[in-house]
Amino acid sequence: MKIASWNVNSLNVRLPQLEQWLGEFAPDVVGLQETKLEDHRFPDDALAALGYRSVFHGQKTYNGVAILARNHALEDVQIAIPGFDDAQARAIAATVGDVRIVNLYVVNGQDVGTEKYAYKLRWLDAVHGWLAGELQRHERLVVLGDFNIAPDDRDVHDPATWNDEHILTSTAERAALQRLLALGLHDGFRLHNDEGGIFSWWDYRQAAFRRNLGLRIDLTLVSDALRGSTANAGIDRTPRTWERASDHAPAFVELA
Repeated sequence: MKIASWNVNSLNVRLPQLEQWLGEFAPDVVGLQETKLEDHRFPDDALAALGYRSVFHGQKTYNGVAILARNHALEDVQIAIPGFDDAQARAIAATVGDVRIVNLYVVNGQDVGTEKYAYKLRWLDAVHGWLAGELQRHERLVVLGDFNIAPDDRDVHDPATWNDEHILTSTAERAALQRLLALGLHDGFRLHNDEGGIFSWWDYRQAAFRRNLGLRIDLTLVSDALRGSTANAGIDRTPRTWERASDHAPAFVELA
């Protein structure tokens, strides 16, 4: 099973790229973030024509998440973080076959010390409680999405700039991610790749993609029960080279 995560940065703009990528990369399951579409505008018919079923949770202009599955039903769908009062469409979960998928669009946080940063840490704390329960119910769990956190210095192009006081790499954000991993989750990418300099996001400015000035903030986390069957994981840079590309590239993990 090939499972992927892609922040499309507006599905209204990026639907042709998504359709092309689904045809070429042929993932079995995809978590999308930043769809930026209200539910009645989600292109589920167009995706169904490509063989993908969809569940989605969206809002106008901002945020929005979805899970797509090929040749599988999407069951036991959960919209939003249970018990967490949040108007933003940032979380969705569904069971595909015998694998539970949780798709997250983690809060950016703006800057360290701001109200949005505090909201990010509260949101991650709520996710921790949710995932603890999900792991009790679903041994075979994949948590994926745009985490807006670079796990360590290998995941940033310039550790001196992206330091422990910078948004996306601050001490508290990285500690919150480590708390999630401590539940019994593993960074799929790091199970197969030790090197630095492999990124999933590049700013549109300063020719960042051409110069590889990026961050790895799109993650695929696997539970203890799936660790041994994780056959491969990586970043597919190809869609970032296309015209009108998203600023993110898809991250993926393959289960044997």
